[in-house]
Amino acid sequence: MDFYQNGIITTLHNLMDRSIEDMDADLIKFSKKRPMGLILPSLYSELQLPALTKIVEELKHVPYLKEIVIGLDRANEAEYRHALEFFSVLPQSIKVIWNDGPRMKAIHKKLVAERIAPEAPGKGRNVWYMIGYVLGSNKVEAVALHDCDITTYDRSLLAKLIYPVANPQFNYAFAKGFYTRISNNTMNGRVTRLLVTPLIRALKTTVGIHNEKASEFLNHMDSYRYPLAGEFAFRTGVISDLRIPSDWGLEIGVLSEMKRNISSNRICQVDIADIYDHKHQELSADDAQTGLSKMSIDISKAFFRKLAAEGVVFSQESFRTVKASYFRIALDLIESYRNDAIMNGLTLDVHKEETAVELFAENIINAGSHFLKAPMETPFIPSWNRVSSAFPDILDEITSAVDADMAEFQTK
Repeated sequence: MDFYQNGIITTLHNLMDRSIEDMDADLIKFSKKRPMGLILPSLYSELQLPALTKIVEELKHVPYLKEIVIGLDRANEAEYRHALEFFSVLPQSIKVIWNDGPRMKAIHKKLVAERIAPEAPGKGRNVWYMIGYVLGSNKVEAVALHDCDITTYDRSLLAKLIYPVANPQFNYAFAKGFYTRISNNTMNGRVTRLLVTPLIRALKTTVGIHNEKASEFLNHMDSYRYPLAGEFAFRTGVISDLRIPSDWGLEIGVLSEMKRNISSNRICQVDIADIYDHKHQELSADDAQTGLSKMSIDISKAFFRKLAAEGVVFSQESFRTVKASYFRIALDLIESYRNDAIMNGLTLDVHKEETAVELFAENIINAGSHFLKAPMETPFIPSWNRVSSAFPDILDEITSAVDADMAEFQTK
């Protein structure tokens, strides 16, 4: 079994096939001292897909959660009513935030007018409002987050994810999930394998060697086995100061914030699944506004913004150097991935891998150009501490709006 500790954060491994009943028993005990919740960012369209139906079926059997908060995007009134009915089968306390409803839109309009909320909808904004609700309701002390498109979901994923921050004997305030990304007999996780890992290593050899703070940040990021995993768990005490990006840089932004806000010995990553799969994005090589192409630009910008905040001075020439270093490292990694695949009886299309690397290399330059042209662009949504400073009653307003929506539209 692999028990190796790499990097500067603790890795919690799956060394034994511990039963879910055994873990549930522990978590029930923990819940008496540390109430737990779950937040689920969801598009209405995901209610039509088998992944979310299976997730709900699994969550029915989770005994330790006090509250589940669903952030619902792109839903009209009839769809919101359907969502309330859809999630009503869960035995826990359920709250569905109707982001497109008149009450939440009025709150959002007020915050946008003060320039302390992102105008565009998206996962980042959805997660942000759910965090606001959790802080306002003040019912839980540990909260997990995962996506609604996990096709291989079972409740052990949640148990492993929340266990490190729920256990009163542990010091962890933040846990990041990781797992193996294999399906259909091939390796997935292209953006992590082919962009993030080689980009971090390229940045370490180009800008990290000249800046101690940048080097510390890059070593922190290089410690994560799957930095783009969408599964997190927090002690609620750390989320009021959390600033998150509203674009595809969400996961990188959260990890950056944890590095900024808490010490490394309060951060861990945990192996949460032997098999994991979800819906896959297209490469979208001809459209930088969608798919993995947009994702690669947003993620690259997230790295550049953070490094600039650490004192790194970028220029067009430095981005070209980063791109050249990235390209060489990424191509070398493809050979490693290919050999790993062959050893395990998997397939790996080297042509598709190199096509992706060529696009990502081009998008590193595009992201750098955008960064230089818009240096004052606000990368993060403000923390709820800041928003509450501007509007002291805002968290109460959010919880009241959610409760009023549910009372009005819930089927009796």
